[in-house]
Amino acid sequence: MSLGPRGKDDRDDEGGLGKSRPAGDRTRRRRRALRWSATVLAVVILGTAGAGYLYYQHLNGNLRKGDLNLGDAKDRAQKPKANAAGQTPLNILLIGSDARDSAENQKLGGAKDTFNTAPRADVQMLLHLSADRTNMSVVSMPRDTLVDIPKCTDPGTGKVYGALTSTITNDSLGRGGPGCTVATWEKLTDIHIDHFMMIDFAGVVSMADAIGGVPVCVDANIHSKSSDGHGSGLKLKKGTTYVKGVQALQWLRTRYGFEDNTDIARAKAQHQYMNAMVRRLRENATLGSPNRLRNLAETATSALTVDDGLGTVAKLYDLSKELKKVPTRRITMTTMPWQYSSASSGRVVPKPGDADKLFRLVREDIALDGKDKKKSAAAESTDPADPDDRIAVQVQNGTRTSTRAAQTGRAHTIAELLAGKGFTEARADSSAISGEEKTVIRYPSADLEGDAQRVATALGVPESAVERSTDVDGVTLVVGADWRSGTKYTAAKDDDKIPESAQAINGSDEKQCMHVNPGYTW
Repeated sequence: MSLGPRGKDDRDDEGGLGKSRPAGDRTRRRRRALRWSATVLAVVILGTAGAGYLYYQHLNGNLRKGDLNLGDAKDRAQKPKANAAGQTPLNILLIGSDARDSAENQKLGGAKDTFNTAPRADVQMLLHLSADRTNMSVVSMPRDTLVDIPKCTDPGTGKVYGALTSTITNDSLGRGGPGCTVATWEKLTDIHIDHFMMIDFAGVVSMADAIGGVPVCVDANIHSKSSDGHGSGLKLKKGTTYVKGVQALQWLRTRYGFEDNTDIARAKAQHQYMNAMVRRLRENATLGSPNRLRNLAETATSALTVDDGLGTVAKLYDLSKELKKVPTRRITMTTMPWQYSSASSGRVVPKPGDADKLFRLVREDIALDGKDKKKSAAAESTDPADPDDRIAVQVQNGTRTSTRAAQTGRAHTIAELLAGKGFTEARADSSAISGEEKTVIRYPSADLEGDAQRVATALGVPESAVERSTDVDGVTLVVGADWRSGTKYTAAKDDDKIPESAQAINGSDEKQCMHVNPGYTW
């Protein structure tokens, strides 16, 4: 499965009749069938219900497991707060590996020269399940996005991979395993990730076969094969086709032939496939055939690599019950807003402003479909604030922008303002720092969260501007470019609307149809 504009260093594209039974027996049989109808496969592609207990240990043995996060503990994103009902959101990173580590994967993936080399995370999608379980958001990242990859340690060999800057994101998987891809996402988004699920070429093929195919649509005949050999080989007639096996893999890998032949078009095709598979899984999950449902469970568990927190069928079952609560109409698929990199041809970077906003919406558990009910106030911090006169606050001047010099004296002015409000331990920091677009209050550890929130309340700074950061030693207020004058802070209003550049698709949309590039029709 591939995502991304290609560079020169990339791999190539793409029950029988009998006596009547007592009602209790019939009830138990129905319950057993329902357990089977909740397959682990459903969990992988946004899930419905859970797996049963036939062949329980056998299914557990099918699952491959890995460490969740291979980065340093100090660099992990903070866990989200519980809402008033004690619920917290779940974030799961879905990874598609292009590993050529078996004869089957080699045959499906091609590129003989890359057999048994380090795998790449060619599909990366963050699945966010809201705390109240009413909605789900999915954010995919183009595979050739340039990101900073943190230091990662291989749990098997102990090898330490040093931190990298401006590196293609799919390289993260080869630096110790999927836990490094998780660490990379947390560094970029500051979203705490609870679990990962990874699947390879062979897994995609086997799962599509197990459910009898996934319906996809093109608006013209397509053959993804150019005269110079580029393309996945996908060949379909205009309209809807149920793809399975190798054809399903080709759909997910196709870039040449969809729209403008870019990775963004490929991501749209993947979203269409994912949404259609969700609907197919829900249909299959109501089947009354234990044999077919058992086959689904076998296929899914054999195809998956998961973190230890999801390392048993029982744990996957519990997770899938949570995912089952979300109707498809409340699932929103998005692509991380991006722009082309000025430093590297064909690569992309997160789009300033829009990408940050999308990450914030997910981080703050705001539904991307705009249909949130008014949320209850978040649970209060377990670490209450110290008295104001005992809260040490370092104030920095971050008012410099790309077009304007820093407004002199701002750190001193706001430190005096805090002192006048009773924060007598507030001090101005005269050292030069990078500019901040918006005023922010940072704190390094959970025991100082209450103090940071107290400072924000005193100044009228919104809760969303208070963030945990290992880059500071104590509560640190950075006066941003949005507060260049005066002593009253006025927060800019966030409309909490998803950026148009995220290209949102609703999970219940059955009319999605990919536009075929005229150069790839037949």
